Parts: sequence; structure tokens; C-alpha cells
Amino acid sequence: MPRDGTATRTALLDAAEGLVLARGFAGTRVDDVLTVAGATKGAFFHHFASKQELAKALMERFVAMDLQQMEETWARADALVRDPRERLLVFVGLYVEMFDGLDEPFPGCLMGSYAMEAGLFDGQTLGLVEDDMRAWRRRLRVRLAEVAEAHPPRVEVDLDSLADHFTVVVEGAFIVSRVMGEAAVTRDQLTHLRTYLELLFPA
Repeated sequence: MPRDGTATRTALLDAAEGLVLARGFAGTRVDDVLTVAGATKGAFFHHFASKQELAKALMERFVAMDLQQMEETWARADALVRDPRERLLVFVGLYVEMFDGLDEPFPGCLMGSYAMEAGLFDGQTLGLVEDDMRAWRRRLRVRLAEVAEAHPPRVEVDLDSLADHFTVVVEGAFIVSRVMGEAAVTRDQLTHLRTYLELLFPA
């Protein structure tokens, strides 16, 4: 029975993701991807017409997984508590848990890597990065509005701007963690974010 090539495509994407996070897109050669994936050049061009097409496919996969994880995390928070404030705190707490106990700094996020090398990508690929960030903004804005209605903030706050705060904290934490070589930075910064939200929205 002929194979459908799914395993090879996945291996190529996995290899490319690891290399891009470690070296950047400019520093990742197709030959390096082939070596790590254990694949041939013919296999690569069977799945991707170019390195740019690989970049787009990589981001498409990342965005799908990222948004799915967000929705699954909200579903867990919704199942655990009913109060909007507590749901928000549980949501952030679940992400704290994800990054707790790491022995090495988290390798980072493809969105951040692509944004830092934006000049190397076409509009469609960069559009995927923007779409992901805007999806986070919309989802968090809805949740923050629910929290603010049930628990008015102690000080005036722009909920639209606050909705971006999670992304800003996480992306910044990834950078600091890698530069400092400290695995706990992402967990600790998310813990600070949770504390800030607790103080901002009184119980």
C-alpha cells in the first residue's frame, strides 16, 4: 500500500520549526531541514515548492495548534469555575502550569521569530501571524469585558489594550528567558500577570 507522505511532511515541519526557533528563518537552510528530518530533497519539494511555502505551512500549523490550545484551556477553566474573574485567573494559571518545571528555557514562539524577520516573508505568511494575535485579542477582550462587568476594575483600564497584555508578557518572557538562560522566567512573568489581574479586578 503506498504511503500518503503525511509522516514525512510532519517530520519536515518539525525539523524546520526546531531550526527556525534556534537559528531564525534566515539561518535555516533547506539542507539542514533535510538532515534533521532524515528526508530527501525530492521529498521536500514534493511537499513544498519552496522555502517560502515551507514557512507558510509552518505558520499555518502553528496558528491552528496555538488557537486550539487556547480554546481547550478556556474550556478547562469554564469547567472548573463559574465566576468570570476566577475563570480568567484559572486560565492564566493553567498557562503558568504549562511552563512550570522546565529545565531549559522555552525555545520560543514562531510568531515572535517571524515578526523579528518580517522582511523575509510574504504578506500571506505575515498575515497568519497577525491573524493569530488578533484572535487572541478578540477572545481575551470578550472575557475581560465579562470580568469587568461582574467585578469593576479598581482603576480605569483600557480593555482593548489589556487584551494584548497576555501576548506581550509571554512573547517578552520567551526573549528574556532565552537571553538569560533562565527557564523559570516565563512561568514567573505569567504569575506576575495573574497577580496583577487579581489586584485589578477585586473579588
